[in-house]
Amino acid sequence: MRIDVLTLFPGIFTGFLAESTLRLAREKGIVEIHLWDIRDRTDDKHRKVDDRPYGGGPGMVMMPGPVFAAVEAADAAASPPARKLLLTPQGRTFCQPLARELAGEPRLMLVCGRYEGFDERIHQGLGAEEVSIGDYILAGGEAAAMVIVEAVVRLLPGALGDPESAVLESFEAGALDYPQYTRPPVFRDMAVPEVLLSGDHERVRQWRAERARERTLQRRPDLAAPVGPREAKPFKNSG
Repeated sequence: MRIDVLTLFPGIFTGFLAESTLRLAREKGIVEIHLWDIRDRTDDKHRKVDDRPYGGGPGMVMMPGPVFAAVEAADAAASPPARKLLLTPQGRTFCQPLARELAGEPRLMLVCGRYEGFDERIHQGLGAEEVSIGDYILAGGEAAAMVIVEAVVRLLPGALGDPESAVLESFEAGALDYPQYTRPPVFRDMAVPEVLLSGDHERVRQWRAERARERTLQRRPDLAAPVGPREAKPFKNSG
């Protein structure tokens, strides 16, 4: 997969892309991530990319010219044409099913907004989808882009050490994850549930399904779905 990220602040991504799963996925050739500075596509000698809104009001608005030029340059750099996402609080809310859908694309382009947002003609003319990571406001789309990049890349084949890791977790098939424990068996008088130490795989499977269902109903009743893949998967003893 190839991901192009268009931003006014490419330096924000330097450390993020150099660590953990993303670094390994890039080193393995599973994903290419290219950063584009939108300021490089302006004709203004001061590299100006924003201006005051017509009609008045606070703040500045990103001008269409530099954004269109950056998108067109990035799109022309490789093929096929990218599936384009504008990162804006007015967009469709990002979720795990959308992450899995995007992971099936050969190429993505994420366009990060700043200031008071995009000139409306950017929304109209680019044919991009608008995506939000939640009902709150950030200084720009960079943090949202990082969320989407990480959620998508970890779903790509080979990105995680155990391929089941991306399937057996919260929000897959509409349920939260069950409680997890590791060594030591007792920590500050808090003990691991006996069933997890029993070696009885069927009891473990049932316990996990019940706890996942309880947790989902208690914490996220809006999901309101039966436990999915975790309930059906056999327990695999990791030693």
